[in-house]
Amino acid sequence: MVIPLINLRDLSDFSEVKSLLSECMWTDEERVHAELIKYLEDDTRELYGRFLNDQLVGLIGIVYDSIGEVELKHIAIKSDYRGKGLGRQFIHDYMKVKEIVKMKAETDKDAVGFYTKLGFSIMSLGEKYPGVERFECTLLRHKESS
Repeated sequence: MVIPLINLRDLSDFSEVKSLLSECMWTDEERVHAELIKYLEDDTRELYGRFLNDQLVGLIGIVYDSIGEVELKHIAIKSDYRGKGLGRQFIHDYMKVKEIVKMKAETDKDAVGFYTKLGFSIMSLGEKYPGVERFECTLLRHKESS
């Protein structure tokens, strides 16, 4: 079953969006709100979600770097739905539908395994913050033959 990507800019209530965003960034409500505003007002950013039974179960936040290349800023799957391949499906469907050939993400050690399983190449950025090693993850999508 294919679950469509829904543009979250079109929602009237952003409480579930904020809740999911807080799971993949800071729990500080002001920072989460500021990040949501960036998605709503900046045309280089996109925020998509997936719904099951009228419930938002995941989101993906993207910043366009250039044509066909994006940075994955945020990905979150509701805890009840984790480990079922929704994150993988979300990333691959987004890249296919939007014809993305290169996706980058920056993450910490805790999420490197997720990106590795999806086929991202991983490169250490070193200790960007005191005591915190960061990683750049890159996924290239090959065009399917017609």
